[in-house]
Amino acid sequence: MQGIKHMSDSEKQKAPRRIFDRASGVQTAKALFHQRGYDAVGITELTKKLNINPPSLYAAYGSKSGLFERCLNLYVAEGNLPADKILTQGRPLDEAVSDLFMTAARLYVRSPAQRGCLVAEGMRADDPQARELASRYGEAGIQFIRSYIRQCEPSRDRELSDFVVTTLRGFSAAAVTGLSKARLTAVAQMAGQAFSALVTPINV
Repeated sequence: MQGIKHMSDSEKQKAPRRIFDRASGVQTAKALFHQRGYDAVGITELTKKLNINPPSLYAAYGSKSGLFERCLNLYVAEGNLPADKILTQGRPLDEAVSDLFMTAARLYVRSPAQRGCLVAEGMRADDPQARELASRYGEAGIQFIRSYIRQCEPSRDRELSDFVVTTLRGFSAAAVTGLSKARLTAVAQMAGQAFSALVTPINV
């Protein structure tokens, strides 16, 4: 007589499927992209860090670039460089821009691993989709800075905003390549002095 086969508990009831937390996944990926750069982070590494398989990643975010876009959106929303709180109405232009430079210098070296600006570095990615996505956010920042400068220097808003944006991107690049906080903030101080000289009338 054949014995009766008893089902194990695992056979009787399958374990519930783990629910993937998309928001937490974006936080994890953002840190990884910021630390390593978009081009250096592959799907294999992403799925390992997020503890999901590739089909699940695509289902959750559409693509690697789709995930990167969410990371950029979160990065900007968190106000890594709160320009809107620094470039405020009624504040002297040279004082505001000098504060922006110093704040950026400190923030870009705040984390030993996640240095520089995620948006600025994304704009230098080899991947064209990543560059385009980062450039959208970067352009919004440029327009905000230019609009602020235009209130005080309407005839020089382009050249002065180019100076500010180029300087900030230089800070990001220097931070990524390892410049110390002391040296970067010293440069920020000099940049603020240079900008002040540019907008201060010369008394003859």
